[in-house]
Amino acid sequence: MVLEPDRDDDSDTGLVAVIDRILDKGLVINADITVSVAGVELLGVKVRAALASFETAAQYGLEFPSGTNYETAAWKEAMIKKEECPQCGKKVPEEELIEEGCPWCGWESAKAKKKKEVEELIAE
Repeated sequence: MVLEPDRDDDSDTGLVAVIDRILDKGLVINADITVSVAGVELLGVKVRAALASFETAAQYGLEFPSGTNYETAAWKEAMIKKEECPQCGKKVPEEELIEEGCPWCGWESAKAKKKKEVEELIAE
């Protein structure tokens, strides 16, 4: 009896899905390489590499080498706390999701609905 891995038919396993997962979760490579002859270390190389999206790097507090200018618009955007929309699952800034709703699918929070009702009452 041979056991085959069980895969969902609708799961995306292509290159795009792999890259998306790596950027979403992050990938860190640590390597220490030494060259020794007769017990004497001649060369030592330490490699520290991280591959992640700005959002993931900000979430885990990854540090950049000194002199790196990471105060870009993308970095500032990544520092904003985001939540998943309960309807479509896309990440939206938390404050926007609570106050206004999801710009992608139109989902509205209870607070946004109440605010809309109050505005309609005032307008009448």
